[in-house]
Amino acid sequence: MAILEFRGVSKGHGGTPVLRDISLSVEKGQFVAILGFSGTGKTTLMNLVAGLTAPDAGEVRFKGAPVTEPAPERALVFQSYALMPWLSVADNIGLAVDAVHKGRPKAERRALVDRYIAMVGLAHARDRKPSELSGGMRQRVSVARALAMEPEMLLMDEPLSALDALTRANLADEIERIWEAERRTVVMITNDVDEALILADRVLVLNPDGTLGPDVTVTLPRPRDRMALNDNPVFKAMRAEITQYLMDVGIAAKAPAVRQLPVVTPRHALPAAYAQAAKGVADERYLQFSQLYKTYATPKGPLTVVKDYNLTMKKGEFVSVIGHSGCGKSTVLTMAAGLNAISSGAIILDGTHVQGADPERAVVFQSPNLMPWLTARENVAIGADRVYPKASRAERQEVVEYYLEKVGLGDAMNRLASDMSNGMRQRVGIARAFALSPKLLLLDEPFGMLDSLTRWELQEVLMEVWSQTRVTAICVTHDVDEAILLSDRVVMMTNGPEATIGRIVEVDLARPRTRKALVEHPDYYRYRASVLGFLEEYEHGAHSKKEVA
Repeated sequence: MAILEFRGVSKGHGGTPVLRDISLSVEKGQFVAILGFSGTGKTTLMNLVAGLTAPDAGEVRFKGAPVTEPAPERALVFQSYALMPWLSVADNIGLAVDAVHKGRPKAERRALVDRYIAMVGLAHARDRKPSELSGGMRQRVSVARALAMEPEMLLMDEPLSALDALTRANLADEIERIWEAERRTVVMITNDVDEALILADRVLVLNPDGTLGPDVTVTLPRPRDRMALNDNPVFKAMRAEITQYLMDVGIAAKAPAVRQLPVVTPRHALPAAYAQAAKGVADERYLQFSQLYKTYATPKGPLTVVKDYNLTMKKGEFVSVIGHSGCGKSTVLTMAAGLNAISSGAIILDGTHVQGADPERAVVFQSPNLMPWLTARENVAIGADRVYPKASRAERQEVVEYYLEKVGLGDAMNRLASDMSNGMRQRVGIARAFALSPKLLLLDEPFGMLDSLTRWELQEVLMEVWSQTRVTAICVTHDVDEAILLSDRVVMMTNGPEATIGRIVEVDLARPRTRKALVEHPDYYRYRASVLGFLEEYEHGAHSKKEVA
């Protein structure tokens, strides 16, 4: 029996169509996941179900009646937690319970709060304020608050996207467990294909033009274990099918750049004779982390965050560093950038000790830190003007425009950074880093603030531009697929404090790489299992000897 129906629904904003002629039905007790790129209308669709907005055409019906306004029978969990900071966990949930169940005795309402606090595993934190909770715990409070309203349908608008990979996976497991226990109807927006397949009975895809794409029935048996699914042929086939569809409809073909990079010499380039003499052995040990330690002074004494970190990289190698939150990944990267002092040991780049920040070590952060009042062209030119002092202004502008075209911003060079989307701003950050012609490119969760599908596109952009330069690169990431896609080696770090290298996986896949070729490669899931296995082993603070796979 259908509990939710869309009948020819269309909706636009400001005269721009967002959803077009959507017809679908959701059965009672189903778990439905909705996938799509940013801007495809996923949140608009969710707001229509919640009754927060009305369709321009067609009809949304819940239990056979038109949806005309919000109601507690359709409870919404947002991406942001929206908790009252001055109230405890129990009081935040109690607000919703009192509003929806005000006719029930006080003891019943209190029991309802306690039941759902326990269900999301927060009984030990019922009296804590939101400021005392982690991001994952705050989102559990939001889920408990929605469930305590005892809705017939739970609506979840990207509830996990603001969390790190481990917390996200753990909370997804909690949501699946709760759904199994409650069997409420769930409609969830997500940008993560794996998340959709692990949680849902059905996966719907919204196309970029606002129409409905594939409606995939997920036949995987429950409960669904991530490690086991890695070897499941049905999971692999569905994952490949949905991923490929999203790429086909969502990532527009880019016009080939016609601009050629001008021959200009950056400030830090070596003389030709010296560069020729330096080839060979030096290139094999181009970047060295030697017995690296980072220790901070604390009121309780010294705290060693990174311990005995040793890694040697070849010139032109791309390495990803992965591990759980707090394992020191970003600490290692900021020491390599010269932004964080080394406590002991050394980092040697091209025969010279790293000391202080320098444009020869370009960093792309999670947030690109652009000057909002400057255009894309002007933001990139800030660095280029500094590292090409002997080039003419026209030559420097050619460098700037070359890399902006390479990252797909050829038509947006004169747009202000403040007028750009997050994805566009990160493209500017990537162009700015490459325009510095660095000896070392350092990427600190460069796509962490973006939805998964935008991240795919920018990974392709990064690989394309990197293939032109082959700059030595280190990327800190939480994303296993991103690490395998980008890297020659994946370096996995043990949990902190005293974090170090726990395992290194050599990724022996031909370049250039594409996501489509990656998911179809016979060795891909072997590499994925190795990295996932390590992360699972260290999930609860395990320690083991260093090993190389």
